[in-house]
Amino acid sequence: MAQSVGIKDVARAAGVSVGTVSNVINRPDSVATETRARVLSAIDRLGYVRSESARQLRAGRSRIMGLLVLDMGNPFFVDVARGAERAAREDGLGVMVCNSAQSASEEAEYLSLFAEQRVRGVLLTPTDASGRNIDSFRRHGIPFVLVDRVAEGTTECSVSVDDVAGGALAVRHLVDAGHRSIAYVSGPPGLNQVRDRRTGALNALAEAGLGPDNLRELPTERLDVAAGRDAGARLLGLADRPTAVFCANDLLALGVLQAMYAAGITVPDDLAIVGYDDIEFAAAAAVPLTSVRQPAVTMGALAAELLLEETEVETTGKRHEHRRVVLQPELVVRRSSLAAR
Repeated sequence: MAQSVGIKDVARAAGVSVGTVSNVINRPDSVATETRARVLSAIDRLGYVRSESARQLRAGRSRIMGLLVLDMGNPFFVDVARGAERAAREDGLGVMVCNSAQSASEEAEYLSLFAEQRVRGVLLTPTDASGRNIDSFRRHGIPFVLVDRVAEGTTECSVSVDDVAGGALAVRHLVDAGHRSIAYVSGPPGLNQVRDRRTGALNALAEAGLGPDNLRELPTERLDVAAGRDAGARLLGLADRPTAVFCANDLLALGVLQAMYAAGITVPDDLAIVGYDDIEFAAAAAVPLTSVRQPAVTMGALAAELLLEETEVETTGKRHEHRRVVLQPELVVRRSSLAAR
């Protein structure tokens, strides 16, 4: 195994002190031109790479921001990461993206990793409904911002979308199209987003004078296409099959769409489908998918900006106040829900 090259090796090769090498790296203008050239030549020849982590630990200030999301296989979270990365890069920071895979234990492991690495701060979409992981991480004193989740009962910042309003948009659209029996493919019940979208759906039914019995909930363990296909199979097995389905995200909706296609069920004539998130694949589906759009890139960027503002209080002297930013969703209507009834 090749041995790593250290600053002492560079100093020995250039015939200078370790302090001179440090000055060339960190304060090059303080070193004579000829000496600086000799040190840079040694660095290039030996392939020396400075230890950024060690430098950060000495300075007490990391240039890395952590981002922990539920599922990087979901394009929604890819867009959140894009927004966060853009804002971080403008401030000279990088983003360490991690995927909890909707597992509370994996979430805990990644939060411990962030603490060990002493990241500047963390953007977090929590999966642990108990809140224990957040409580444990809070003891490290590392700032964090909740993403796609309202910071209820905490003092931290959060950036989210009004999911109650989003659920209402979806089901109000279906009711206006004449549907009176609607299924809700909901995902894991422990997630706040899932519960809020269901609340919005029930609100829309109540507005139309319809009761909660008009909404048939089909929970799933995950929020992916495979879970959607499974829910679609269960939907097909119902004796009194609903005429429309609202899914807690687009991946579930695409899975339901696949199940209907395989069974010869026509969308939207036999079954209308509405998803949530409006990922890129929604418009490109075999039957373009009606979906509730979340401003994912904006959400990630705003969350990163709030985190940067909080972590730069010491250097800028600006006062930071924790804020809860709630963005509004938008219904994007496509062919999957447009059949006349």
